[in-house]
Amino acid sequence: MSRIGKKPVELPKGVTAEIKGQTIEVKGPKGTRSFTATDDVVLAVDDGRVSVTPRGASKRARQQWGMTRSMVENLTVGVSDGFKKELEIQGVGYRAQMQGRTLKLSLGYSHEVNFETPEGVTITAPKQTEIVVEGIDQQLVGQVAANIREWRQPEPYKGKGIRYKGEYVFRKEGKKK
Repeated sequence: MSRIGKKPVELPKGVTAEIKGQTIEVKGPKGTRSFTATDDVVLAVDDGRVSVTPRGASKRARQQWGMTRSMVENLTVGVSDGFKKELEIQGVGYRAQMQGRTLKLSLGYSHEVNFETPEGVTITAPKQTEIVVEGIDQQLVGQVAANIREWRQPEPYKGKGIRYKGEYVFRKEGKKK
């Protein structure tokens, strides 16, 4: 029995779900998202809840049961609250600023790094050392944050680079004479 799959997904106020075959479409104040489930599970909407049940007792059906329920919950959270990743920049002369839909990063290279904001995501730089990535698609928000972080990952000696807010960077001791 899937502990995650057993719980129905509560639909918050202002969020509606509609099922067409194996596709569920969730509409909310921030937008619309859809997900197509495999044939191993059955989706049902009743009384402001979305329930997922396995179709049979096969191993694959039980695997898809919990995963599908998690995907439906991510859809509802995305269209109601949205997802957010915060990045911090540490290092002398390292800074970020937005110009239109382009994020300009000064990261110690001989040139500025220009990062174009993809569709479905909003990027803001409230301070020169902070970047906030927001959107309704959890996977896309995480991927964009990872792509930005990839330009200068935090290094272990001085801790310089782009890191997630609250991320712990293991520090190493330098050379000794």
